[in-house]
Amino acid sequence: MSSSPSTSAKATVDKQAKPSSPDPGPQRGTRAGVEALKPSLTAVVADDEQLARDELCFLLGQLDGIEVVGQAANGMEAIDEIARLAPDVAFLDVQMPGLTGFEVAQRLLERGTGPGVIFVTAFDQRAIEAFEVNAVDYVLKPVDARRLEVAVSRARKRRGENEPLAGQLDRLVRLMAGQKDRREQVAVKVNDRFVLVQADDIIHASLAEDSITIVTSQVSGTSNDRTLDELQARLDPAVFWRVHRSHLVNINKVKEIVPWFSRNYILRMTDAKATEIPVSRSQTRRLRDYLKL
Repeated sequence: MSSSPSTSAKATVDKQAKPSSPDPGPQRGTRAGVEALKPSLTAVVADDEQLARDELCFLLGQLDGIEVVGQAANGMEAIDEIARLAPDVAFLDVQMPGLTGFEVAQRLLERGTGPGVIFVTAFDQRAIEAFEVNAVDYVLKPVDARRLEVAVSRARKRRGENEPLAGQLDRLVRLMAGQKDRREQVAVKVNDRFVLVQADDIIHASLAEDSITIVTSQVSGTSNDRTLDELQARLDPAVFWRVHRSHLVNINKVKEIVPWFSRNYILRMTDAKATEIPVSRSQTRRLRDYLKL
């Protein structure tokens, strides 16, 4: 017995009107779901060897949830690229010309803000022991893809949980940065001649109108360094602090610490003029911790 036209039409309409099930998308518990839930990271890779940079960038490109947005061939370029791009994580080769990876990390700490740091190093037992003791992540050259994935996962976890790492990183870079050979003398231009001064005799160096002034107890003159970063790279980081973007001070040559507005400080130095140098907000906490203020 055939159905009536009206019944058949109704069935057709009901079938067409029935909404299709929505696409559930990636589900929790599936690999696709896990990958979709991973927050994306941006990265800067710093290494003075082009082949090493290319290899690391290639391996990172094979991982989900991370994008290389910049590269640097030395420590100074790394600082510039990190400041310009504000990545989530920086891969820093330990041995680079100008500034080592440890010294780049130290500059980032001094500025108070910066990305997570993963060091990249050839086998160096002393460095590896320092990494392990201070719970700072690293990968060895040649970079192993699985070890790199673990390091990236840790960086993602720290970013997601806002896990503080500044204390461990600060201890590490102070320990390792001090291993680099430092110049004991610095040339200071006074009038038309250069005077060689002992690095430890420098009281402070300040940048004003594209000129760097170096002050000791005996002389005051200018440096041939183009930036304070270049001068600082040649001095002991445990002694010379970048307390302000325009000022580098010998922490052992501070005569007085004067409280200032908003819980900040001014440093009165030991030079003849008792020069007063402001401490930036990002360096105030470091100063308090160091001197137990």
